Amino acid sequence: MSERSTGPKTPTPDREGGATPSAWSRLYRMARPRATRTNFFALALAALLGFAIATQVTETADQSLETLREEELVRILDDVTQNGERLEDEIAELEQTRDQLRSASGSEEAIAAAQERLDTLGILAGTVRATGPGITVSLDGSEEAVSAATLIDTMQELRDAGAEAMQVDDVRVVASTHFTGSGGTISADGVPLTRPYTFKVIGDPQTLSSALEIPGGISESVRGRGGTVSVAELDSVSIDAVHEVTKGEYARPVPEEEASE
Repeated sequence: MSERSTGPKTPTPDREGGATPSAWSRLYRMARPRATRTNFFALALAALLGFAIATQVTETADQSLETLREEELVRILDDVTQNGERLEDEIAELEQTRDQLRSASGSEEAIAAAQERLDTLGILAGTVRATGPGITVSLDGSEEAVSAATLIDTMQELRDAGAEAMQVDDVRVVASTHFTGSGGTISADGVPLTRPYTFKVIGDPQTLSSALEIPGGISESVRGRGGTVSVAELDSVSIDAVHEVTKGEYARPVPEEEASE
């Protein structure tokens, strides 16, 4: 007779020595996603949310133009066209300059370009004389009517109006120019000025003169305090005063190789 075992049966391992096929089946059934009502609702909500976001982005992009009037759309189109034409002209000009510099006469063109830049920087720094169309401005009156602060405001308004070169009396006005008042005398960069205080300015004459006559501007303020302001537009103004540049104690130029980093 054969003996029967009464103990529990041990699963027979597969050929790879791992779990039996029935164990893999149970793991798969436990790990696979179940189509429950909660999962279905979450999936539907995510789909609706994505559709709503895409729709909102599209509508926002369209409304930015749909809400504009026809003349505004035409203006935008004109601006885009003009900007494109301007950029094309600048590209053509730069390409022409590049070709000239690469040609046989490139050295002459480079020297001319360098000299032009030097002249421009000299005018801005006040180290060279300048001439061109512009205006003269004379301010006169009591210390209350015309103070150091008044001359500062005049200088700022002229700069904002596009003044390219300027002097007051015999002092060249540059970026560091300052006005001080003491004992009824106004000085520019430490040099005493005489009344009437006269500015000679190079720039567009009409723009400069209009800037001084704006409501609440320098002319109205001085006249309101009993002073006088006279402005003359001229075809040619000569700036004779020059600024003596002193070497800075602390500031130094950055080497080109470091500036490009």
